[in-house]
Amino acid sequence: MKKQLFVLSMGVAASALLGASMLRLGAADPAAPSKKIANFSLKDINDHDVSLSDFKDKRAVVIVFVGTECPINNQYMARLAEFHKAYAEQGVQFLAINSNCLDTAEQIAAHAKQYAIPFPVLKDEGSRVADAFGAQRTPEAFVLDAGRTMRYQGRIDDQFGNLYKRPAPTRKDLAIALDEVLAGKAVSQPLTTVAGCFISRAIQPKTEATITFTKDVARILQKNCQECHRPGQIGPMALLTYPQARAWADTIREVIVQGRMPPWFADPHYGKFSNDRRLSQEERDALLAWIDQGCPKGDDKDLPPPREFITGWTIGKPDVVLTMQEEFDVPADAPRSGVPYKYFEVPTNFTEDKWVQRAQAVEGNRAVVHHIVVFIVPPGQRFNPEREGRVLVGTAPGDMPLILPPGVSKRIPAGSKLVFQMHYTPNGTAQKDRSCVGIIFAKEPPKRQVYSLPVLNARFAIPAGKDNYQVESEWTFVKDNALIYSFMPHMHLRGKDFRYEAIYPDGKTETLLSVPAFNFNWQSAYRLAEPKAVPKGTKIHCVAHFDNSAKNLNNPDPTKMVFWGDQTWEEMMIGWTEFAYDRPVE
Repeated sequence: MKKQLFVLSMGVAASALLGASMLRLGAADPAAPSKKIANFSLKDINDHDVSLSDFKDKRAVVIVFVGTECPINNQYMARLAEFHKAYAEQGVQFLAINSNCLDTAEQIAAHAKQYAIPFPVLKDEGSRVADAFGAQRTPEAFVLDAGRTMRYQGRIDDQFGNLYKRPAPTRKDLAIALDEVLAGKAVSQPLTTVAGCFISRAIQPKTEATITFTKDVARILQKNCQECHRPGQIGPMALLTYPQARAWADTIREVIVQGRMPPWFADPHYGKFSNDRRLSQEERDALLAWIDQGCPKGDDKDLPPPREFITGWTIGKPDVVLTMQEEFDVPADAPRSGVPYKYFEVPTNFTEDKWVQRAQAVEGNRAVVHHIVVFIVPPGQRFNPEREGRVLVGTAPGDMPLILPPGVSKRIPAGSKLVFQMHYTPNGTAQKDRSCVGIIFAKEPPKRQVYSLPVLNARFAIPAGKDNYQVESEWTFVKDNALIYSFMPHMHLRGKDFRYEAIYPDGKTETLLSVPAFNFNWQSAYRLAEPKAVPKGTKIHCVAHFDNSAKNLNNPDPTKMVFWGDQTWEEMMIGWTEFAYDRPVE
């Protein structure tokens, strides 16, 4: 296959869309759904020419602009395959077009294979076809009628968004528009707003600028972004190089202006945290100014040395990696009740007690693993997921590795086994998973032993339609004085906010952490910059609110009362707290 795929011919002049601020924000040309589309020709993943005119006998053509890295885009790939199957016999042709400047032919082919895309996938070099259509994001869909007039432009449906993920769409926009076109009717809603990533277009940077990538932006990305936005990590696109940062400039602008990235949800008025990911005002202004100036590169001599990472790990190179003993087959679809949690035993074969300072659970297949909790089960004990202090580490969408300061550690007794609690979420295609946990041992004898405490309340019933239902939980340090190291609030799709308070023996109350906008899709551990010392008798009091109303776009069903349960359409209320008793290790 040739490495460079290019447009052979195109009968429509490309539009200068990138200069229009309205389109940069994702709005579409109001006249677009009635625009006549002339013939174009592109190369497919097999290096064959594919033209729009090849399908002149089709009653309609659906064109979807796609990418390889956008999470929302990838959530819709199985849906598009289903559409193709459902509409093929009705004379509808589907085409996927990739206009991202950084997606190579090899990446596009691998992506098509991974998601079993059953219709042609084409490469749009220079984004010329995307410009002609007015396409701005992935996945953005267009419906052309038999005369190749654009009749619909917009989203596939409303199930997935940047800040929400519904269990099912409430309006199937693409299917409705296609059915109306096939029936010879006017499209009832010809233009809808698309959620997803901006198409990464090649842009011409300015040569004169006050902010450059090499002098300013590279350092900001290293400090705030690259831990996640690099190959093999949770970030959907790499931001290691100038071409990558320039290509994703529109998306960078959007997530900064909207406050979505870097992800941090703690109220700054309470507590100081070592892993605070917020951009400073200076960093924010510099990034936006760089984009406004056309993303100038600058002089290579100003580049900082590359930040060093251990591939696949944020904790550093593990001393040992323990892996599920066999692959698990994740079904393509979940039953109505959801996939029950799965539990896998993994022997440690440790012949002596081990003290853990860092640990990280890593999904074998991020596409279908919602969360992992790794439990420690000492020899001779039965597994009990609610046992105090027996959690080693967990992971969920977000950032949750175990990172403890020097001198404090978690104990894995000799002969223990680990139990992986796995929550799988099928995505429409059969998958396999074999997850693991990496462990870094303490390099010195520990002064204190750390425990993971679930401050939970499982006895609640959230009324249907209630938008601010309060649930409280508490736990008291009855044994000794304690040092608190971190918090990790946990709720599901109706979670709204979460607050930790310390109620001291003298009755004084102090807010330790407030998360005013809980985000189920990015759950974080909040690590205190300095351990919080609390006296014996202190009560950890957690207050959470849930939104079970129709205003909550994530709500699976606002008409039902909600109870505690494992599945995401049920609820949980857990104020995970990592602490150590203020006494020597026994």
